[in-house]
Amino acid sequence: MAKKQHFFLILILGSLAALGPFSIDMYLPGFVDIAKDLKSTESTVALSLSSFFIGISAGQLLYGPLLDKFGRKKPLYFGLALYIFASFLCLAVTDVNQLIVLRFVQAIGSCATAVASVAMVRDLFSVEESPKVFASLMLVIAVSPMLAPTAGGYLISALGWKYVFVFLGLMAVLMLLASIFKLPESYKPDPGYSLKPKPILTNFYTVLKEPQFYTYALISSITFSGLFAYVSSSPQVFMKIYEVSKTGYGWIFALLSVAFIGSSQVNSLILKWFTSKKIVTWALIAQCVFSLIFLIFALNNWLNLYSTIGFIALFLACLGLINPNAAALSLAPFTKNAGSASALMGALQMGLGALASVMVSLFSEHSVVPMPLVMTAAAFIALFCLLIGRRFITSEVEASSGSAVIAH
Repeated sequence: MAKKQHFFLILILGSLAALGPFSIDMYLPGFVDIAKDLKSTESTVALSLSSFFIGISAGQLLYGPLLDKFGRKKPLYFGLALYIFASFLCLAVTDVNQLIVLRFVQAIGSCATAVASVAMVRDLFSVEESPKVFASLMLVIAVSPMLAPTAGGYLISALGWKYVFVFLGLMAVLMLLASIFKLPESYKPDPGYSLKPKPILTNFYTVLKEPQFYTYALISSITFSGLFAYVSSSPQVFMKIYEVSKTGYGWIFALLSVAFIGSSQVNSLILKWFTSKKIVTWALIAQCVFSLIFLIFALNNWLNLYSTIGFIALFLACLGLINPNAAALSLAPFTKNAGSASALMGALQMGLGALASVMVSLFSEHSVVPMPLVMTAAAFIALFCLLIGRRFITSEVEASSGSAVIAH
């Protein structure tokens, strides 16, 4: 493959992988404006984020079989077309319920880009090249939460919140054109591949029976729900309670993303000295301590803007150590059903993330307390799962240092 072709191929695949994270984060600075325009509350607007998480959770289980049955490009075209349709319909919404439904449809569309980009890396690149390509994709995904809210804040301040969906829709149009004209079909459609529920469910059941999978997948997903509690409540906390501007909120979000991304990169270094199992254990204990102190400060009204940022940064730094190692440990026992295991873990992460964001939205939007309350609950429940789950693991398969996963 020529260097120029190689560069554009990775650029397109990276853009496809980043569409979901951009869709989650870019409209966050507009929560206050959306609530005002649609005569609703920020807590209700946050349900549009929850519906997006639910859509991603369901879509990950949907597209895997479709990509194997029909090849990579047709499901990708369908997903992008669905995403574009939902994005431009968001311009015409007149109440918050319409936005909630359309965000769910958007998420179903964006799942195709995430699943297809990963599958195409496996198809198009050799075993030796794949880790470097995946690293490039993960870097794009990791940078997205830093860029999207900041860009969204400036765009909303200048033109209004609906232009975020114009931007996202046009971005998806460019991706669709690039996919049609520049992406090769990397997998021959398999007419004999069964889309019947029974064989698919059998694979999932085989995965779920493995104690190492359900222990570490639960830990990864439950602690990750703390991240979604922060994401869904952060517009109210920073812009309404602490009265930060839209652009200022974007910069705070970017700064906090550095804590998560930075610790996940540090993880690669400390794996030279410690096992994934030890890192997960100690990072989870630290997360419980930090989140509990955060909650105590919130309940006693001791928090200000800077201490809130500090506690969230500590929680996310612990998550950056827990998530890649727990994800790698949950997938370590599998060779044959690794795809099903990955899809199940992704669905579980997003499903619990949706539940956490809904829980936060049920509380008062005039208090910081709901955020640390859900984050603390997530950390302690995950620690409980670790202590109980390890009793059922008879022979633990250690993850390799190269199998860490960075998720949004």
